Order: sequence, then C-alpha cells, then structure tokens
Amino acid sequence: MSRPVPETPGPGQESVWDYPRPPALDHSAETVEVVVGGRTIATTTRSLRVLETSHPPTYYVPLDDFVDGAVRPTAGSSFCEWKGVAAYFDLLGGEDLDVVAPRAAWTYPDPTPGFRELLGTVAVMPGAVDRCVVDGEVVEPQPGDFYGGWITARVVGPFKGIPGSRFW
Repeated sequence: MSRPVPETPGPGQESVWDYPRPPALDHSAETVEVVVGGRTIATTTRSLRVLETSHPPTYYVPLDDFVDGAVRPTAGSSFCEWKGVAAYFDLLGGEDLDVVAPRAAWTYPDPTPGFRELLGTVAVMPGAVDRCVVDGEVVEPQPGDFYGGWITARVVGPFKGIPGSRFW
C-alpha cells in the first residue's frame, strides 16, 4: 500500500489524515483509564493527546494520576524527531502491584521546546496492558509493535503500522 486512501469521518469523528506533521498537542477532558493485572492503575480527565498525521492519538496521562508504585523506571530509551529522548517504564498492577507489564509506558524527561507540556506525563502502549479506556470505550492498539496510538470510534484511518505503511 504505497498511497493510503483516507477514510471519510462521520459525525463526531476525526480523520488521522487531518492531523498535522509535526504533531500537535491537544488537551483532553475525556476520562482515561489504564488497567494492569485487573487493577485500574491510572484514571484522569487531564490527559494530553499527541496528534500526528496517519497515527491515532497517543494519550499522555499525568504521572500524578497513577496509583503510587504503579510506574517503575526500566532500561532503554528511544528518540523521537519531534519530542526528543524517551525513557521507559514498567507498569505494575494487580492487587499487590505484583503483575508487571514490561516497558509498557514511556515519558520525555526533557522534551523539546514544542512539547514541554509533556513533562510529567506518561504514555501507555495499549497493547502491552490489560486495557486502556477512553470515556468507557476500550481502546484498540495501533497496529504494529512500535507505535502507541489509541484507536477509538472517534478516529478513522487508515493507521500507520498496518502492512505496507512503513514509508507513509
């Protein structure tokens, strides 16, 4: 698939093909929840969405809105041309925080100037946890094992990460 054909959004929907590049930040008052080991480890109505062409939104949850002890730094980093160097976390859930979702989340400890608002927030890879929920809707993970987008009924694609989308 060398040239994607954007789906037409319906009422109340957004096309990821209308999102900008470089990406934009969007404040969201939606109720966002993250569940690991059957336990809700984060709930917020103060998330930030990163909106980038061809990607479903990535939700960033304030670190303060996670259960104490549910976020544990882990090894590794990656680089985003827009946001800078990311650091990774294991997420811990279950009754005694004994269930581990390895490298399921990341943050930007020193984000680039255009993304300073991400400081103190954590993005979660929906496919690495039991579930992520937005306003009561269970999120579908963005295709592929690299991207952290959250697919809900609010967004239409096609989405980067599907076979043939490498050079979009």
